[in-house]
Amino acid sequence: MKSLVRELAPYLLTKLMSEGGEYGELFYEKIFSTFLNFENRKLQKGIEGFDEGVGIRLIKNGRTYYGYTNEISKSSLENIVSSLVKESGEGKIKVGLKHQIGYTKVLLDPEDYFAERKKEILLKADDIVRSYDRRIKQASITLKDSKREILVINTEGEIVEDTQIRVAFYVEAIAEENGFMYKGYESTGGLIGYELFESGEVDLIDYVSSKAAHRAVLGLSAKHPPAGSMPVVISSDAGGTMIHEAVGHGLEADLAEKGLSVYAGRVGEKVASELVTVIDDGTISGKMGSFNFDDEGVPAQKTVLIENGYLKNFLYDRLTAMQTGKKPTGNGRRDTYRNIPIVRMRNTYIAPGKDNPHDFIKDIKKGLYVVKMGGGQVNTVNGDFMFEIVEGYMIENGEITYPVKGASLLGNGPKAMEDIEAVGYDLGWAIGTCGKSGQAAPVGDAQPTIRIKSLIVGGSV
Repeated sequence: MKSLVRELAPYLLTKLMSEGGEYGELFYEKIFSTFLNFENRKLQKGIEGFDEGVGIRLIKNGRTYYGYTNEISKSSLENIVSSLVKESGEGKIKVGLKHQIGYTKVLLDPEDYFAERKKEILLKADDIVRSYDRRIKQASITLKDSKREILVINTEGEIVEDTQIRVAFYVEAIAEENGFMYKGYESTGGLIGYELFESGEVDLIDYVSSKAAHRAVLGLSAKHPPAGSMPVVISSDAGGTMIHEAVGHGLEADLAEKGLSVYAGRVGEKVASELVTVIDDGTISGKMGSFNFDDEGVPAQKTVLIENGYLKNFLYDRLTAMQTGKKPTGNGRRDTYRNIPIVRMRNTYIAPGKDNPHDFIKDIKKGLYVVKMGGGQVNTVNGDFMFEIVEGYMIENGEITYPVKGASLLGNGPKAMEDIEAVGYDLGWAIGTCGKSGQAAPVGDAQPTIRIKSLIVGGSV
């Protein structure tokens, strides 16, 4: 079907531009995916899916017109074009100026990886979680993979192809004692094949499963932390949840241009501690948010957003770049061919600093040490945020003491960035699925260990 789309592209695009416009494109997608969930000692859900379709987009007078179909035929594609434009003439397009092909190189392609081996991963993880401690009562193991092939042909004369292969592994454990239950969680994955589990010195199945079980059991003996403002040290093990949510979304140009970001109009201003550099990068090998080309055919690239505390740039897709006279940064992403591309993060992180993370707690009389962040929410207009803490510990007189439960962090993104007073030389990554405007996108995030002068810790009074 891809060859048919390529063959029809010049004809369809000239019809699409019959009434003029700034930009038009055909987006073809074919995806093969597997979703397996193992719970209560049996496979609860096993889905193997295939989807294929085409989206057609016209940008005219700054507005987007879009249609899609999973019936890939000349008549179906012509019908979409006819629904977007009334004229039956031909418009001007560029042809054959650039043809680029990208491919995720993997050792073990999901399509060739035996179902029996996937089952072994689930069973092994379940056994590890349940044997960790007698108080573990439930384990939920999820294994996902996808092989996604895209083709973008546009009126700029560009033909771009990319194949993206991803594997993700999630483990959730629930421990119970005296009627009290606590959940632990850990995950891993990336732009990689099933060699994720079969290469490297670390047994990743054991590591992820044991981490989840450890957090569940630890929560049974945890105490509620005292509430109030205090210094907070966030470990590199926490990943970059805070930088993604509290800062990253505010640096997406579509939000900033609509005045829905606290960072709107502040390029060139100091918005964080001079110790802080924030980067969004789609080129890092193996990371969940990486690719060769985005869903508009723009090459993946590295974008420095904040450098030494100063706001340098926003993230742009083609539309926001056109509207602002900027260049797209390779952040145009879409859930499927059914969706228009919008500005999305890729792999967002705080760059490592020069400080020794082992020194961060020595002079803290009372504070919080965060090892794993949970879910949260942020108001991009004013930067206020709230995050749950999955694993955390109190700091008392320069030492890490008891584990905490039911804790949360409350603060303001720009203020928290300004209050960072130490940045470690370590860097820890996490994976996630980011939601925006009803669309999901695989992302990575990271940070070194950081110390923030003061945040509000929600706990017990």
